[in-house]
Amino acid sequence: MMRWEIPAKPSAKEAKLAARLKGGSKFFRFLWEIRGELFTPEFQDELIQGFERKRSDNVPPALMAMVWLLQAYTQASDRDAVDNALFDVRWQLILGTLGVEDAPFGQGSLPRFRARLVAKDLDRRLVDRTVELARETGLFGFRNLRGVLDSSPLRGAGRVEDTWNLIGRAMGNLVKAVATVRGVDPDVLVRELELTTMGPASLKANLDIDWADQEERAKAFSLLVEEANKLSEWVTRHEDLASDEPPISTAVEDLEAILEQDTEPDPDGHGTKLKRGVAKDRMPSLGDKDMRHGRKSQSFKFNGYKRFFITVPGVRLVVGALVQPANEPEHDATTSLVSDLERHGTLTGLDFDRGFLASTMVQELRDRGVEIRCKPWRARNGARFPKSRFRIDLQAGTATCPADVTVSIRGKNQEKTRKASWGRACHTCALREQCTKAKRGRSVQVHPQEYLHQELQETIRSEEGRAALRERVVVEHSLARLQLLQGSRARYKGTRKNTMDVRRYAAINNLYEVRRHLAKAA
Repeated sequence: MMRWEIPAKPSAKEAKLAARLKGGSKFFRFLWEIRGELFTPEFQDELIQGFERKRSDNVPPALMAMVWLLQAYTQASDRDAVDNALFDVRWQLILGTLGVEDAPFGQGSLPRFRARLVAKDLDRRLVDRTVELARETGLFGFRNLRGVLDSSPLRGAGRVEDTWNLIGRAMGNLVKAVATVRGVDPDVLVRELELTTMGPASLKANLDIDWADQEERAKAFSLLVEEANKLSEWVTRHEDLASDEPPISTAVEDLEAILEQDTEPDPDGHGTKLKRGVAKDRMPSLGDKDMRHGRKSQSFKFNGYKRFFITVPGVRLVVGALVQPANEPEHDATTSLVSDLERHGTLTGLDFDRGFLASTMVQELRDRGVEIRCKPWRARNGARFPKSRFRIDLQAGTATCPADVTVSIRGKNQEKTRKASWGRACHTCALREQCTKAKRGRSVQVHPQEYLHQELQETIRSEEGRAALRERVVVEHSLARLQLLQGSRARYKGTRKNTMDVRRYAAINNLYEVRRHLAKAA
């Protein structure tokens, strides 16, 4: 592997072309101007070390990293990237290949480069390098940092299918895998096993039923599940097929997972029926098995992933980013994102929305003296006394109601939610109508992080506290640009590849901020 040789002084032809890059091409000019500062010899050596065992491509990793960024900025496919390197003078200017007849890389170089980025976590390092560049240009020159956590939906690239088609597709994949191992045509196996639901037409066409008739639908679904189980059991019985190696093992696992998540015994005697409700970790797509059902709010549901960012307010830099399946709670991302920020300075404050409050790291950060900003959960008691009217003394283990009656907090495990109940004391209380309608009297939940919740309630009561919380809105607006760059749909399949992609756009966002800062300083 070699370094990308970036000339310190441009040629007359390059300088003339760069001067003509205006309007929508200004960012290309900026990348050309900044490439040597971004890909320093020291940083290039880091990249080379990560790629040194992969000698199939004799292309400098730094040059491929620039191509990777250009791909994201222009929304180019791998094939388009090769064409752009051949025919787009803006790409040639940045890559240093003006006048060269052949592209400096092939189409196959890009997936190999991405795979190595993922294997060595170099996509995270590239984001770090853009943050370091921001510091070097004077945009990011302090050590005590406040971070802001945020998330947004990312729709998956896989096709979402209903249970009927998921089972049919899983059966088809298993039949193809077995046919490949045995060297026979898949149709031969279908006939041999008498799988009537499989054939040249689609699954639902093969069933040939009146889909408006509930009885026929129930019988057809039970038949489908019966044949799926028969296929799975047949594969398991044959030693030459019962292997722990893919593709057969993967196809069997997929089929069994779909049957478990989406079916249940039918009490009406049809054998098996569609399960009511949605399984907690339901897989909605075989094309992208990491995708999950998720929601951003009560009414906004989607299938795919959530992308997470940690930014530095004021300078609008993204210092960390990752992607998780859509059903995983937001607070699971906190530890990784905070670690990303702490590589660049000392964390002194953290802003986030309520979804991150459940993270155990929040309490750890508070204990370290990190200032926590978040809107507290609102008590949903209608016009009755909210929880804030109750005095909770965690040290004494007691709670006092508005009528000045004190009771003990029940539950010894302080790492779990506990409860304070007033029970019979409410029956004769003059404030009962203002407090509760419950026959057993009023009770309040005591959160494991109750101290923090009390602090957040105090913050929102003050004008200064509300003003501080509004600072987060500015950050949310700045993240809109990053989401506009990437779009709302995932480019890749799989959690790790999409993390790589969102980090790429985080790097682009940071370079935008560096350019904006330098333009203002000029």
